[in-house]
Amino acid sequence: MSTRILIVYYSATGNTAKLASALADGAREAEADVRVRTVPETAPPGAVASNPRWQAWVDAGPHHETATLEDLEWADGFAAGSPTRFGGPAAQLKSFLDSTGGLWAKGKLVNKVATSFTTASTAHGGLESTVLATNNIFYHWGAIVLPLGYTDPHLLESGNPYGGSFVSRKSAEPDDLALDALRLQGRRLATVSRYIADGLFKDG
Repeated sequence: MSTRILIVYYSATGNTAKLASALADGAREAEADVRVRTVPETAPPGAVASNPRWQAWVDAGPHHETATLEDLEWADGFAAGSPTRFGGPAAQLKSFLDSTGGLWAKGKLVNKVATSFTTASTAHGGLESTVLATNNIFYHWGAIVLPLGYTDPHLLESGNPYGGSFVSRKSAEPDDLALDALRLQGRRLATVSRYIADGLFKDG
């Protein structure tokens, strides 16, 4: 049976969604069965309207099916993506993660492999702290937290060992450097999730 990978993201203008798609491509290259899901937009209409790109993204949606807890229970490996909001994940994604208490209480999230990714509009706008804050949830689950690491020479250029990221200066869309890093992250997530699902680490 194929390794099952779930990618859940929140995107306000489409950049995080593009990273999610690249991660999905990488996981599929590793022959995983992949689901890409999003979460509901909960920001007030006035906040959305204040940013034309945000409004355009909302108007163009829905872009993927909405994530459910069943999706999460189905998965062997999980990736969560969000733009940074003051150094942490957006409330829209956090709301979904906060709804997992029932699965956590039943031990359904133990030993799932989990990783995260993010975007920001400034170089020091909280990329690393957002990934680390998202990963804190995975520790509570009992998941196996998977960093991107410097596991490929390419990643010495993209520069974030914690998880894939992109800085959108002047509203730029993700470049090839960032997208390639996310593909590597997807392949790594699928590969390690397969090891865990196959029980190869039980005696390790």
